[in-house]
Amino acid sequence: MNVNAHPVALATVLMASLLMAGCSKPEPAPEPTRSVKLMTVGASGQEFANEYAGDVRARSEARLGFRVAGKLAMRSAEVGQRVKAGQVLAQLDVSDYQLAEQAAQAQVQAATTQRDLAAADYKRYAALREQNFISGAELERRDTTLKAAQASLDQALAQGKVQGNQRGYTTLVADKAGTVVGVEAEVGQVLTLGAPVVRLAYDGPRDVVVSVPEHKAAAVRVGQPASVRLWAADSNVSGQVREVAASADPVSRTFAVKVALAPAQGAAQPEAALGATAYVQFAPATAGTGPMLIKLPTSALWQKAGGSAVWLFDPASSTVKAQPVVVATADGNQAVIAAGLKGGEQIVVAGVHVLTDGQKVVIFQEKNEQKVGLTQSNKSQDAMKNGESEAAAPATSAAKGQP
Repeated sequence: MNVNAHPVALATVLMASLLMAGCSKPEPAPEPTRSVKLMTVGASGQEFANEYAGDVRARSEARLGFRVAGKLAMRSAEVGQRVKAGQVLAQLDVSDYQLAEQAAQAQVQAATTQRDLAAADYKRYAALREQNFISGAELERRDTTLKAAQASLDQALAQGKVQGNQRGYTTLVADKAGTVVGVEAEVGQVLTLGAPVVRLAYDGPRDVVVSVPEHKAAAVRVGQPASVRLWAADSNVSGQVREVAASADPVSRTFAVKVALAPAQGAAQPEAALGATAYVQFAPATAGTGPMLIKLPTSALWQKAGGSAVWLFDPASSTVKAQPVVVATADGNQAVIAAGLKGGEQIVVAGVHVLTDGQKVVIFQEKNEQKVGLTQSNKSQDAMKNGESEAAAPATSAAKGQP
């Protein structure tokens, strides 16, 4: 009984071991060693400066309107139109003002007639006073009547001039040469006194207006140099900070900064067009205080926890390590790094999305480099073979020469 039981028990144990081995999970395969391309981070001699987008505006701009109320009868000004000083921009309905001017002229004529009558009376009473036919008091009353008539005439003349001016105010003219940048009233609209009709940008100096965040506004000072890049002209223009807003915009919470553009120098540097897109970089207040400019290819960046990062290569262990960076802006196919790198580090620029922290890598070599290495190895082996052959040849000759 025991002799037969031992083989059965042994078979049962073996079967259980095989079943357990079959159900156990296989060990995970080790991560492959990947080839990566590297580059050494280098900081340029330029200092990093934030770039702000803005637009070109005229330094002097006015919203022109009528000095009287009325119905807009004609508007010749259109957006983008160039106008000269004295050019008619719009016209109000003038009929009521013409009637008022005619009434004022009639008042002048009536006052003139009263003044002439009072002057004639005073002249007659003056002659009678010389003959002692009237008293001196009567002559004084005639003199007072003449002076009152003259004052009424002066008043009527002044009122007539006012009505004439009012009629002239129904025509809106440009007081200076410039460009129409906005129209705020249409024909048929009834306008109040001083309501803006046309927005005119005067010819002359140009400014670039940008919005600077609160934490950067303190570093901008009036008179600070700035570099302006015009997007359409693809050229750089020097500028200078002319004005910094005293308070932040209530909506965007940014500070408006006006940068005065240097005057155009001949045809090589055309005048900046109104409304053109421009990018402004403010020079640091003290040279050497700003961070150095570091640019990386966009292929070296990858996303980590909502931010950007790069892979740093450790030559000692041949492993990579994640390094978070702050991207300030883009310059073509390159990213400008504001923080996270100092320069001199080796980073991965290709294959960043298949790597993990601490993974071992090998440096990728181009095929030409591999061919050069193989060619040099083959040449070395051929030289060694040729050396052995040359060493063996004298020995063979000596052996043949023996009797």
